[in-house]
Amino acid sequence: MTFTALHRALGIAPSPLTDDLLDTAVAAGVVEADDLDWKSELPPARGLPQTDFPKDVAAMANSGGGVIVFGVRESQKAATERVDVGELDEAYERSLRSAAITAISPPVFGLNVHRLGAEGMRAVVVEVPASIDGPHLIYKNDYFGAPVRNDSDTVWMKERQIEAMYRARFEERRHATEALDALYDEGATGRDSDKRAWLVAVAHPRIPRVRERLTRDEARGVLTKTVGLALTYAGRGGIHPLENVDCDNPRPGLRRWVAVNTATGERSIWKEAWMNVHHDGSVMVAAAVGGHHMSSDGYFEGWQVESAAIECAIADLLALARTTAETTGNDEYDVRLGIEWSGEQPLTILTKDSFGYAYDGVSVPLHRYTPVETTINAVEPPLDFFWHVHDFALDCVNQGGVSNVLTIQPPARDESE
Repeated sequence: MTFTALHRALGIAPSPLTDDLLDTAVAAGVVEADDLDWKSELPPARGLPQTDFPKDVAAMANSGGGVIVFGVRESQKAATERVDVGELDEAYERSLRSAAITAISPPVFGLNVHRLGAEGMRAVVVEVPASIDGPHLIYKNDYFGAPVRNDSDTVWMKERQIEAMYRARFEERRHATEALDALYDEGATGRDSDKRAWLVAVAHPRIPRVRERLTRDEARGVLTKTVGLALTYAGRGGIHPLENVDCDNPRPGLRRWVAVNTATGERSIWKEAWMNVHHDGSVMVAAAVGGHHMSSDGYFEGWQVESAAIECAIADLLALARTTAETTGNDEYDVRLGIEWSGEQPLTILTKDSFGYAYDGVSVPLHRYTPVETTINAVEPPLDFFWHVHDFALDCVNQGGVSNVLTIQPPARDESE
């Protein structure tokens, strides 16, 4: 489901962006606004960064996001009729996304490009997300400016407007950091980290979507879908937190659903795990990663952590963020992963030797594991996201002296793309 300027103008609840919805907007003569821009034709693919497209995208991003609709003729800013914009192939779509990244500073990530209509009535809707990285600037030779929407027009910001937007950016960054801090601290509280190391991983949407609360069925659907996706990122070479929580019966919590631990009893408690899905799209994974089973009758020490366990937890968290984003409408997430250990022995991350046995010969003992942070686009193309899962996992295990990931192996990129 999505909610765009077209839905707002027509007074329609969140729903898929369809050709019928665009027809209705044109028939109603919807007028351009801060978050809606009608265009009768697509810009030329050749030299796209030098066209007005980057300026239009930057102006939308600087104004809180919106949609640019190609394939609608307007008169006095009001939609009058549909016109055909021709075929939009994948190469052109990549060019649109590339121009938003390379011709705008800071880049505008997360464009959603929708193809609507059949031949003779084809339209393209470019959905520009809201951004906390404004002002987004456009450079022309030796000059730069910050475009912004002024009702139905695009104008250039004055110096005081640019100053105010920079101030707002720094304030939003502070709020985002505080939100991530609170989410992480909550996940780390109450763990027996003096006896065994605990992994805590959280992801918070940079701009949380305001929507109705997730229902139990929606939360169950998110968790169930996450299981399959996480296993594509990291197979069964380690302990997945998702396999040790109740995905079928999430329980209500404070503005969230909680997948409670199912690893109970003396023989299973070593793989205890908890997961949260918040109504605003935030997610959390907390899992015991120290003191895992070493053999049929032995356990690692509480300060010994297998790198595969870290990889599996990362796969679970980022898969959960991706499936949650599909339901809540979020896109960019701030992510943090830490390992909490307060025992006397230094924390050690174990890898495997060529025979498949636990190996600490390359490990760097850690008196404190420094939390690792990144920002992801949870709705980017699947292969790109898979590689972000890999790169984040690599950062996390590198800290302990481990050079390579064991279970997260994305397919090779197609260099011809």
